[in-house]
Amino acid sequence: MKSLTSYKIKDMELKNRIVMPPMCMYSSDESGMVKDFHKIHYISRAIGDVGLIIVEATGVVPNGRITSNDLGIWNNEHIEGLKSLVDGVKSHGSKIAIQLAHAGRKCESNDEYIVAPSAIPFNEKYRIPRELSKEEIKKLVLAFRDASRRANEAGFDSIEIHGAHGYLIHEFLSPITNKRTDEYGGSIENRTRFLKEILESVKEVWPKEKPILLRVSADDYDNDGIDKYEMVNIINEVKENIDMVHVSTGGLINAKFPIFPGYQVSHSDIIKKECNMPTIAVGLIKESDQIEEILYNNRADLVAIGRGLLRDPYFVLNMAYDNNLDIKYPRQYERGYF
Repeated sequence: MKSLTSYKIKDMELKNRIVMPPMCMYSSDESGMVKDFHKIHYISRAIGDVGLIIVEATGVVPNGRITSNDLGIWNNEHIEGLKSLVDGVKSHGSKIAIQLAHAGRKCESNDEYIVAPSAIPFNEKYRIPRELSKEEIKKLVLAFRDASRRANEAGFDSIEIHGAHGYLIHEFLSPITNKRTDEYGGSIENRTRFLKEILESVKEVWPKEKPILLRVSADDYDNDGIDKYEMVNIINEVKENIDMVHVSTGGLINAKFPIFPGYQVSHSDIIKKECNMPTIAVGLIKESDQIEEILYNNRADLVAIGRGLLRDPYFVLNMAYDNNLDIKYPRQYERGYF
């Protein structure tokens, strides 16, 4: 099975092509510190033989978290806990990345105010965000850079910049949420400027041998927003500063769209081919045959399994067992497979 073959990007070599995507666990507190739950949660998936584990959206500033129970990486005090998590995952042979994030107008934390490119709330249940000044934008660029430095000090193999799901970077990219009239709004080049500045700043501190991933929403499912073809143009604007694109869709507005197993794979396929970039496919991918089809037809280089790995930490081991593959099972669990 191609899904269980190794894959190398820069100096990060994965033992297989299965990815655990970042999924919020809401298990920290106002401090943003790693708790026992995080160690149990992520390390159990490493024991289960996942190739790459991407830690949940982690706030680069306090009011950049999705909720007040999300992880943080806005100061050096976070490094020790994150390092303990990294060391635990690596001890079982998996590689580990962290998603660096700012929630923008979708921030539900208890902080005094929230920010966005334009003062447009997500919906009537959310606060009206404050439009970012250019000086504040520059400070956030530096916050992503500093978070990247901390991620490297914690030992992460890779970082993923969160540019998807209606959060701050995505809000800058989409004309639906970006109504600015300065150099950060209007044309694709201007709307991409914030992301480009983040990536350029991150590269100042992130080791060249470690890959930088970018998570995108390649379709807003609205005629006035981004579609997969405009996302190709956006990625081409920043591709020299990234190594792989993690492709999902939606999240910017309350749009209705069809959801079915693999519904986002075509977006990965187009970005991979049109941008000549390696991609991660994600989105209700459930079965081993489906994973193999995606990889053998070169529609993505890696496949992320979200809900499946929430239900079953040993998804990879069980997939190998069900397909009669000869792999090395954890010694402690061998009797369950023989």
